[in-house]
Amino acid sequence: MISLRYHAVSIAAVFLALAVGVVLGASGVSDRVLGAVSAQRDDLGSQVATLSAERDALAAQQRAADEFAGRIGPAAVRGMLQGQTVALVVAGADAADRDAVTGLVEQAGATVTGRLELTDAVGDPARADQLRELTSQLLPAGAQLPAASDTGSLVGGLLGGVLLARDGTAQVSRDDADSVLTGLTSAGFLNPGDAPGTANLVLVLTGGALDGADAPDAAAVYARLAAELDRAGAGAVLAGRGGSAEATGAVGVARADPQIAAGLSTVDNVQAGAGRVAAVLALREQVDGRAGRYGTGVGAADGVAPGA
Repeated sequence: MISLRYHAVSIAAVFLALAVGVVLGASGVSDRVLGAVSAQRDDLGSQVATLSAERDALAAQQRAADEFAGRIGPAAVRGMLQGQTVALVVAGADAADRDAVTGLVEQAGATVTGRLELTDAVGDPARADQLRELTSQLLPAGAQLPAASDTGSLVGGLLGGVLLARDGTAQVSRDDADSVLTGLTSAGFLNPGDAPGTANLVLVLTGGALDGADAPDAAAVYARLAAELDRAGAGAVLAGRGGSAEATGAVGVARADPQIAAGLSTVDNVQAGAGRVAAVLALREQVDGRAGRYGTGVGAADGVAPGA
């Protein structure tokens, strides 16, 4: 009969044999493993060097393209907006983008009547009820809001009456316009600043894709706001940075809605020289009664820029 001691000795012998085998083979195995790891390390190092070189080349190309656009941009847009007036509405845009595009708009012959800077509160769902109520309270006598319930459309309709002329005539008095802007500023929806004069065109400048759980809702607010501004005057352009054409960017939301995209021109790379020129040319396109989708992001179906 096989005893328990026999089993124990047998198991011990098996493990002893395995241990001896591991010891005898360890040197060869370790050499092979180290060789494989070393080869993989060298291969990865080569890939990193290749990718770094490609990145540097692309960055150099981008710098060259921006420098080229910066030099020819003023000539490309010269006279395109002669006699036009443009109001700027800024919603999270980079200051460098804002200043560069403003300069190009002026070089195109337009008069920039001023700018409004929206705060993040405009796109905050937690303050949507307050903003809806405020638009009704601030609405000047005789003015109308769009038949919509979303905050973007309501605020866009309210600001459209304040900022934009229809058939060359301001839609509300200067006092009424100042009252609306003061009310929105006091409630924290606008940053303090000088009120823009009446314009016939509006350029809405945003950043890239928004972050957070409420990002899609906030992006929709800015897209619909721009759409209402487009309907209120001679036209509007919504321009954002890289990422703005994504689902959580205002440009992306605008492009995904056929009714908005039919009238509102969009640009998704205003951080680049070519995108800034495209934004100005898109304003000209709006004057001519056309709209397009420009840039390098998702849904830029009409190319990098409108035809000059």
